[in-house]
Amino acid sequence: MKTRCTWCGTNPLYMAYHDREWGVPLHDERALFEFLILEGAQAGLSWLTILNKREGYRRAFDQFDAERVARYGEQEVTRLLADPGIVRNRLKIAAAIGNARATLKIREEFGGLDGYFWRFVEGRPIQNAWPDHAHLPSSTPLSDKISKDMKARGFKFVGSTIIYAHMQATGMVNDHTVDCFRHAALSGG
Repeated sequence: MKTRCTWCGTNPLYMAYHDREWGVPLHDERALFEFLILEGAQAGLSWLTILNKREGYRRAFDQFDAERVARYGEQEVTRLLADPGIVRNRLKIAAAIGNARATLKIREEFGGLDGYFWRFVEGRPIQNAWPDHAHLPSSTPLSDKISKDMKARGFKFVGSTIIYAHMQATGMVNDHTVDCFRHAALSGG
């Protein structure tokens, strides 16, 4: 039996996410935008809630095509507020649309979210060695810095805790505990 990070428990959806995605360095623009939107949608909710609605989000937000989402207007907001496949929160929906527009500006300056995010870690994941889940931080000075920078660029729902979760999800930081079978695989050890 594989030893996993304790946060994923025995839920099959959590376990699949943990085993295949969480902490894997991600450089795909659409996927980085997806995680940015999903992490913001999670604010105040469990990640499992968002994972259960992930396909609904993909459908509702045009497969996370930032160019299309950036063009959404009031008609799309009304449609999204009526969609049970996503979290129907006007502020989070507005943030997703605004974040798409901010993402397009990031592309102009950095070539994309990949160039923007990964420059903060010099293109290499931070390798942590936590003995157990209790030691994992919910934010760090680096997530504080990224959050502040993103807010200055017009992004919403990008507080330090959300950004740290984004860093963990997209592999900018390896926060698998040392006893987890994924830790060594993602640390090159």
